[in-house]
Amino acid sequence: MNIVGLDHVQLAMPPGEEAKARRFYGTLLGLAELPKPQPLSLRGGCWFAGLGVQVHLGTEKPFNPARKAHPAFLVKDLAALQQRLFDAGVPVTPDEAIPGVRRFYVYDPFGNRLEFIQDGEGFNQQG
Repeated sequence: MNIVGLDHVQLAMPPGEEAKARRFYGTLLGLAELPKPQPLSLRGGCWFAGLGVQVHLGTEKPFNPARKAHPAFLVKDLAALQQRLFDAGVPVTPDEAIPGVRRFYVYDPFGNRLEFIQDGEGFNQQG
């Protein structure tokens, strides 16, 4: 048995906050919303997809954000995304701890931690 890829990342969100998820993941991050399969749509939440990545947001009650565990997304233009988030009032935390890797962290509207890395500089590209 060999793992061959990652199908999706699941994050939690509070029930009834789909509009916030759509604004952040859809409008700000530019991910396309995917229709949830009918049996799952009754549970709430939203699914999003971009080039080679899917993010599923499922509702959780009581809700507890992932403050340490996080997905790390490769981004074509990290500086442009950072500016877009800044302009939208999203606090951005740059991290220069790893030489040669430009990256930053943000928290989604629910408090889940997200990392963004300049494409070509991620850990899979390190020698």
